[in-house]
Amino acid sequence: MIEALISSKTRVKMLLKFFLNANSSGYLRGLEQEFGESSNSIRVELNRFEKAGMLKSFSKGNKKFFQANKKHPLFNEIHNIVLKQIGFDTIINNVIERMGDVKKVFVAGDFAQGKDSQIIDLVFIGDINREYLVQLIKKVEKLIARKIRFIIFEKNEKIKWDTNAVEPLLLWEDE
Repeated sequence: MIEALISSKTRVKMLLKFFLNANSSGYLRGLEQEFGESSNSIRVELNRFEKAGMLKSFSKGNKKFFQANKKHPLFNEIHNIVLKQIGFDTIINNVIERMGDVKKVFVAGDFAQGKDSQIIDLVFIGDINREYLVQLIKKVEKLIARKIRFIIFEKNEKIKWDTNAVEPLLLWEDE
């Protein structure tokens, strides 16, 4: 869908990387390996995004890292477009609201790191109807053409996230 509007594959990958999870960061050579693109095309896009104020940069050692600028006026809109591109809006609307007492939903794995993937890892917290969840996920997988893996924790269960991994991205929270 987004590829019809944005012809640069590198630019689309960067939007997913930086605007899906704003805590995600990257540097030129790391992005080159991650995207499988030339460093020149990545450098051009990084400079464009930084000049437009959509990315901010910081140094760590001898590397210049980039991260989404959450204060940019278009940040929320771009973030929402990226969520729709992946299909998270469909997952939220079609699955969460009808499957029990859901307290929180997180996305983990590649998407939490801002990497595109054919597998979406979800973490559900609450009293969830598992049979209904499985049934709905099968339908959503067909709609978004991606596989969904999930794990369910009870609402009082203590969760220990992997401290070496990127923190999961909160998608939904019951208030």
